[in-house]
Parts: sequence; C-alpha cells; structure tokens
Amino acid sequence: MPSFIWKGKTRSGQIQEGQLLADSRDAAAAVLRRQQIQITSLREKGREIKLIPRIPRGIGSKRIAIFTRQFSVMLDAGLPLVQCLEILGDQEENRTFQAVIQQVRSDVESGSSLADAMRKHPKAFDSLFTNMVAAGESGGILDIILQRLSTYIEKAVKLNSQVKSALIYPVSIIIIAALVVWVILWKVIPVFAQLFAGVGSEMPFLTRMVIGASNFVGSYAIFIIIIIAAGCFAINRWHGTPHGRRILDGLLLKIPIIGMLLRKIAVARFCRTLGTLTASGVPILDGLEITAKTAGNAIIEDAVMATRKSVEEGKTISEPLAQTKVFPSMVVQMINVGEQTGALDQMLSKIADFYEEEVDTAVAGLMKLIEPVMITVLGVVIGTIVAAMYLPLYSILSKIG
Repeated sequence: MPSFIWKGKTRSGQIQEGQLLADSRDAAAAVLRRQQIQITSLREKGREIKLIPRIPRGIGSKRIAIFTRQFSVMLDAGLPLVQCLEILGDQEENRTFQAVIQQVRSDVESGSSLADAMRKHPKAFDSLFTNMVAAGESGGILDIILQRLSTYIEKAVKLNSQVKSALIYPVSIIIIAALVVWVILWKVIPVFAQLFAGVGSEMPFLTRMVIGASNFVGSYAIFIIIIIAAGCFAINRWHGTPHGRRILDGLLLKIPIIGMLLRKIAVARFCRTLGTLTASGVPILDGLEITAKTAGNAIIEDAVMATRKSVEEGKTISEPLAQTKVFPSMVVQMINVGEQTGALDQMLSKIADFYEEEVDTAVAGLMKLIEPVMITVLGVVIGTIVAAMYLPLYSILSKIG
C-alpha cells in the first residue's frame, strides 16, 4: 500500500501535515476530507500531486447560479454530461470559471464522477454543491438536483442582497456624516477660533468644547487615523479566531432590531439549506454539518453542530434544537411536525419561505426607521457645531450695539 505525505488546513485555519497509507490518491483524499481537512497537496514517493488548483478570484454566486440553471436545462433536454460541460465552458465569459469548467470536463472524461471532479475546486463548488451533486448522481436525478441547487443559490443571492441593502445605507450615511464633521472641525472651526481669540471676549462653554475638539483633531489627526485603522484590523483578526468570532457574533445577535433581523436571516438560511439537502437525498448528519458551515454565525453554527451530535446519538432534530434556545419555538414546533409526518423537507421549505418574507418586511421597516434617525442625529451634530460658533457672534454684536 503506497504512502502519501499530505499538507492541508483544518476548519479553524490551522496548517497541518502528516503521512497516511491508502490504496490510491483518491482514497487518501477521501480520508482527509472525512477528517474535515482542506488538502493543499499530496506527495507519493517524492512526486507532488496538486489537488486544489490555485483558483483566481472573481466567481460570484450569481454566476454559479446561472451555470447551474443552464446545466440542469441541458441535462433535462437529454444532452450528454460531457457535452453540457463543453458547451458551458465555451460560452462562459469569466476566464476563471471557464478554466474550472474545462478542468471538470477533463476529469469527467477521464472517468471521474462529476461530484469528485467538482470537489477539486472548492472555491467554485462548495461542500453543499458537491454533496448534492453526488446524491443526484447516485439517485439518477442529477437534472432535478441541479434545478433545486439553482433555486437554492438564487434565493441565497437574494437573501444576501437584502442584508447588504440593509447595511449599506446606514453605513454610508455614518461615513459621510463622520467625514463632514471631520472637515468642519479640521478646516472651518479654526477660522472662527482665530476670530474669537482676536476679539478677546469670554466664549460660552459649548463654543470652548467645539474648539477644543477642533484643536484635538488638528493636532492628532494622523494618530486618530492610525488608531482607527489598527482597531479595525485588530477586530477583524480577532473575529478570525474561534473565540473572537463567537463573542462578536453573539453580540450581534443581542443588538436591538439588528439582532432580530440577523436571527431571522440565519433561520431562513438554515431551513433553506437543510431542506434542500434533505429533499435531494443527502444523509441528515451530512446535511446538518454542511448547514452549520453555511450558517454565517458562530452561535448558530454551534447550535446546529450540537444538534447534529444529538441526532447522531439517536435523538430527533427538534428536541436538541429546542435545548439550544437559539431558534424560535415556532420553528422547533414546525420541524417536530415535519419529522412526525415524514415531510421534513417540505416543512423546512415552508419555514424558509416564511422567514424570507419576514426578512423582506424587517429590512423595509429597518430602512424606514434608520432614515429619520440618521437625519436627526446628523442634524443634531451639525446644529450643535453651528450653534457653538454663532453664540459668541451674538455676544460680540450685542456689545457693539
């Protein structure tokens, strides 16, 4: 039995390497995938086998959704698998994705299954995609599975766009307001400060406070920028660690209004993903593991993985879900009904539809709430600065009068 030397990354991002015995390269890769290790290379007797090609960036979810939809239509029309991949590769405009499709077609022609060929490109086809394709191949319903996949990806893209639209507006307003206040404090206030200093009269407390803030910004502008940049970098690095990600994600779920919206998004994503996998014939344990990875929140991911462990011990899904106290009771009850009636996938789909509509309503309400709040806050800040500058002018004019 040949020996393989491997290198890869764990789920937490740690680089590991080792040696194992296996019948073939594919068997060794399968063992490492079961250990949740992302393989970067395998070497057999000094010969390195690159398993994960370096995929340039730029393949978006929309492009994957279009590819999947076209692929399913071609298969449903009766075209051979290799011919479908050849046509899709030739017409793909994105050079990165075109190279991926062509490599998949080459592997399929060499005798590899479609799922195994796609697993070599994890940046284009994630574990959810490849597991569903494998289920479709084994069940002889690949075209139906691809239709479900395309629908799932399209709904996921829509959900992500809703999240971005809910965040872009307030973030942009905050940034613009901060820049406006910064420019006023940096350039405008010093002119008024020189004028008031020339007059020599005592300034009101509000004016002194604004001028002090202006002097601070003018003297330490570079240090403030460095501190802000370093803080953002440190928070981002901390969020990359498991402990920091759990703390920050937990705090996000506790924020009023925003936390409820994020929880609804997580529930919709969980139900849509697990329902799609279950309906496609993916085993429930694999489905829960894949769903946990796509949760987008560490707290939700931990709850799903705890549920998976309980299901592995013989329990139902609804019972451990209720114990996590992360999912709403309505969701748990509907999942329980779905398990008892044998229609879990349909029930999960209905829950996902309901919560996606809830997200639509919540985003619309959030946008209506944020606009007047941001305008009020910006008006108060600018109004305070303007009032602080005009109070001494009134005092000077009254003395002149």
